Amino acid sequence: MVKQLDPPSELVVDRRRSGRRNATTKKEAIHEKHEVVDQRKIERRRQIDPTTCERDYSDHEVDFMKAMDDYKRRSGRQFPTWSEVLEVLHSMGYRKVAEPTDICL
Repeated sequence: MVKQLDPPSELVVDRRRSGRRNATTKKEAIHEKHEVVDQRKIERRRQIDPTTCERDYSDHEVDFMKAMDDYKRRSGRQFPTWSEVLEVLHSMGYRKVAEPTDICL
């Protein structure tokens, strides 16, 4: 709506509109804006670790990563402590049988 005031060279514009918002609720608007994702896709994505794309892992390394993933899911801890990591290794049957060697970087 445009109102004309004295002097006629000034204009006041009322930009407020009553019908600006739709009758949809916030929840409906969110669902329209963000598509609802299929749960199977979330599970698949959760299993993909971006760091595994850098190289091929040995069977032992893959077994360890799966054991850690299983532990994190069962315990509900996203970031286990080093003690918990050692517990997982111990539960997998790893024991110290040889002298320590240097890590090749």
